[in-house]
Parts: sequence; C-alpha cells; structure tokens
Amino acid sequence: MSFLKGSPKSNWQPIMTIKTNTQSYWLNWRVFLCAIWLLLSIILSSFFIWKYEKRLRNSERNGSGSEIQEETSAATLYEDETWRPCLKGIHPAWLLAFRVVAFIVLLVLLTIDAFVVGGDIFFYYTQLTFTSITIYFGLGSILSMHGCYQHYKKTSGDKVDNVDGDVEKGMYDVHALPQSFNATFQEKTLGASEEEVVVHQHAGTWGYIFQIIFQINAGATLLTDCVFWFVFVPFLTINDYNLNFLVINMHSINAVFLIGDTALNSLPFPLFRMGYFCLWTTTYVIFQWIVHACINLWWPYPFLDLSSSYAPLWYFAVALFQIPCYGIFSLGMKLKYYVLSRRYPNRYQRVI
Repeated sequence: MSFLKGSPKSNWQPIMTIKTNTQSYWLNWRVFLCAIWLLLSIILSSFFIWKYEKRLRNSERNGSGSEIQEETSAATLYEDETWRPCLKGIHPAWLLAFRVVAFIVLLVLLTIDAFVVGGDIFFYYTQLTFTSITIYFGLGSILSMHGCYQHYKKTSGDKVDNVDGDVEKGMYDVHALPQSFNATFQEKTLGASEEEVVVHQHAGTWGYIFQIIFQINAGATLLTDCVFWFVFVPFLTINDYNLNFLVINMHSINAVFLIGDTALNSLPFPLFRMGYFCLWTTTYVIFQWIVHACINLWWPYPFLDLSSSYAPLWYFAVALFQIPCYGIFSLGMKLKYYVLSRRYPNRYQRVI
C-alpha cells in the first residue's frame, strides 16, 4: 500500500500559526472584510437563483409564448434529457454504462482514500467535491436505468404507465394543442412534421436536482483541479512533497469522467445556475469558520487562514476565480452545441 500512501513527505498538513478558537482571532478587520465577500457572494447568488428559477417555474406553469419563457427556454429541463444521449443513434444504454462505470470507479477510489488517509479527507473541499461527483454519477445511473426502461418500452410498442405507444412517443395533433402552446417548446425537438410535434414532459424534482449537481460539479471540479495543479503542486514540489497515486487520481479522474459525461449527455447549462456553485463554495467556507471558531485546528488550505494580513485578498481572489472556472466549462458546453449542431444537424437532440 506504499504506492497509495506515498513517502512521509507526501502526508502534508499546514503548520499551525495561531490559535483559531480565540476571540482575538475573529474580532478584527480581516475577518470583517472576508465576511463581507462571503455575504455579497451569498446575496448575489441567492438573488439570481430566486429570479431565474422563479421565472422558469412560471414559464413552465403558464406555457405562454411570452418574452420571459423565451429567456428561460434554454434552462428548461425535460425528463428525457437526464438520460438521453445528445445524438440520435446513440443508445441510452451507452450513457448508462458510462455512468455506472464512473460511479463504481469513483466510489472505490473514495473508499480507498478514506481507508488509507482517514476521515480527515472530508475536511477538504476536493474530497467533498469528489463525493458530490460520485453522487452525481450514482443518481445519473438510476435515471439512466429508468430511461433505458422507458426507451425499451417505447421501441417495443408496449404501454408505459397505462399510456398508449403513440402518446408515449409524444406525438400529438398540432391542432389539438392549446393556442397558448409555446413555440420555443416545439422548436426544442428536431424533425417534427407540420402536423406533428414531439411534446416532452418536464423533469421532476430529481431531474432538476441532478442537473444542479451537474452544474455545481462543473465549476467545483475545475476550481479544485486548477488550484491543485497550478498553485499547490509547484509550491509542494519546491518543498519535496511527493505526489502519490491517490492524490493524482483525486485531482484528475473526476474531471475526466465529468467531461466524458458532458460530451454524451443532453443536459442544458444555464449560466444563472452558477449561483449554486457559489453557494456550494461559500457553504464550505462557513463550515470551516464554524469548526475553527469552536476547535483550535489547522486550516486545510493556507489561503483560508484568517491570521494573515493578506487573507481578504486571498478570499476575494478565490471568489473571483470561480467565474473563469465556471465560464470555461460553459464555453466548452457552447462549443459542444456548436460543433454537434453543425456536424450532425439531423442527429443532434438539443436546441439552444
């Protein structure tokens, strides 16, 4: 197991500089400024989530062709988008197989890491994000299993939930639809004829939870991996820190699996849900503050230490760094949409 644990110098922990559970540590200008950054992040994130999620729910409920619904159409999630690949011709079982393999591999690595290093690993943002990705693939596997079952019933012509095959396929007479039926709703499905449109069912609670976890992981994975490889690794290499098998995998394979799933899935990627990613990060910081206010403990990341006069700058920099991390992933999604819609216009199953 030595290749997992590495050498003694690989078990690095920050050095304690000052007691964290004292009054003087918390009642000062540095903590006040950092608290302002956290509060601003929470307020802005909560505002955008409330504003656009409320619009989205009203749009789905009213089904009107208003400007509001046009703005939120790209954020609307349909039930089959949680398990359907982005290209026609790719069977949902392929996405299911990928998610099951990813879930098993990530779960095994997380279990080994917890066994070798101990429960302290969950004190780190990296391992919490890794756990979140594992949950994502576990939930995704369940949704894909359900989707494969629906797909099988639909292609075999049987009834699903007492709904006839034609209805299960979503085929309706366009003249029988309400006049308020949203045009953008029809445009989201390609290949519909003049007299027929494919009507999808809106995703339920678990579908939206799945998508939100996906978008949280998109930003958090890039944040952890970029900070580790471009900030920590150069610093630790100078100090003779030896990277072991687990450390390398914890900061690489998560991104590999997430990018692979992104390439295959049909999930939308609305920008306003960056708010959930910001809340995920601020929740972690607040948790660390509460723990260190109660217990004199080392900080898992040096830039979280509030004793440094540069702490407000570090907190502000990390808060800003979330924007390019999320933005890079968003650009990758847009590139995917562009390439697939151009190269496979008749097979691409997502319209933004």
